[in-house]
Parts: sequence; structure tokens; C-alpha cells
Amino acid sequence: QVQLVESGGGLVQAGGSLRLSCAASGRTFSMNTMGWFRQGPGKEREFVAAIIWNGGRTYTSDSVKGRFTISRDNGKNTVYLQMNSLKPEDTAVYYCAVEGQAYGSSRPGPHDMRYWGKGTLVTVSS
Repeated sequence: QVQLVESGGGLVQAGGSLRLSCAASGRTFSMNTMGWFRQGPGKEREFVAAIIWNGGRTYTSDSVKGRFTISRDNGKNTVYLQMNSLKPEDTAVYYCAVEGQAYGSSRPGPHDMRYWGKGTLVTVSS
């Protein structure tokens, strides 16, 4: 049974940092793009960042570019999201997801992701 478990969320002041982790179990995802999406209050789920299977390419949304960094450790079957210079508008539930297609190299959308975690809440106070 595949499970994605996010951790690292919490309450932080504007300008602060958090590091999210997503540990996968049940199978290895070393051949799959892994990514982060978020859903803020009253908003639709949106793409945040993704990293292809070998870490050779990353994608980040314009709203977090320069502040968030995605990375992965295939040996640990884990993907990370380092979030710096956090803003109140970053407040959301952050979801980890894995693309269904192996060896993908394009920026994925929500419909491309086969596995999802349950999410971790990030709250940024002003």
C-alpha cells in the first residue's frame, strides 16, 4: 500500500522559514516526478514545485520562485520543500504528490499526479 506522509508544517511568522518533508512508502518512486501543491482558504489547489526523477530539473511556480526550493533523496524515497521568506499568502495546506508516469521531465499538473499525501498545514502570521 502506497503512502505519502508529509511533515514539517506549522505556524511561523512572516519572513520565517519552514522545511516540509514527504516520506513515501509502499514502493520506490526513484523513477517518478515528485511535487508539492497547496490549497489556501477558499482557493483551488495550485502547483508549487516539482522535481523530476533524477533531480536534474526542477519547476517552481512564479509565486514562490526565489523563495522555495524543492529537493529529493531517492535513497530515502523522500522529497523536501525548503520555504524561506514566507508570506501570509503562503498559508495553505501543502500536499505532496507523485506523478504516475515514469521518467517524466515536464512540469506536472494535478491531473498528472497519481499518489497524494493527506497534507500538512502551513500558517504564516503577519
